[in-house]
Amino acid sequence: MQEIIKKAEVWEPEKLIEYSSGGIVSKQVMKNEAGNITLFSFDKGQGLSEHTAPFDAFVQILDGEAEIRIGGQPHRVKKGEAILMPANIVHALQAVESFKMLLTMIRGK
Repeated sequence: MQEIIKKAEVWEPEKLIEYSSGGIVSKQVMKNEAGNITLFSFDKGQGLSEHTAPFDAFVQILDGEAEIRIGGQPHRVKKGEAILMPANIVHALQAVESFKMLLTMIRGK
């Protein structure tokens, strides 16, 4: 797999992904045995339904605002803020306004 960034170079995550009218866009930045880093953009009103992941997931909001539900509890997360979604806990995301995020998933032992 080809990574969209080069190692040892400065990059601006928000500029590497665009919005798609009425849609969701994802770009994998890197993936290895330790985990993966993925950029997402969500148009206003778009989201991901409830699901679980086997790994902790660190979400950094790069632009806009999202409602992130973790274990049924809603969290409003805005540009410049981050939240950690624990492994194996139901979570969902909804775009309060169009938003971009950087998702970092770390595999446990």
